[in-house]
Amino acid sequence: MKTVKISLNSIDKVKSFVNDITKFDYDFDLVSGRYVIDAKSIMGIFSLDLSKPIDLNIHAEENVDDVLAILKNYEV
Repeated sequence: MKTVKISLNSIDKVKSFVNDITKFDYDFDLVSGRYVIDAKSIMGIFSLDLSKPIDLNIHAEENVDDVLAILKNYEV
């Protein structure tokens, strides 16, 4: 598992983020405080406090570099 700190501070960023990560078969979790939600769920993302950075847990063993390359746009 790999953890990356990301920022999703606009509606457009949330939509493009979900579109980008749904291309992968891995599981992604967003962690904000004590809340953990599925990062592929737009409704779940909007239930979080998006004003501050969020931890993204990537549950992948292989090809993590491909995922990280796409996540460069969202990293803090």
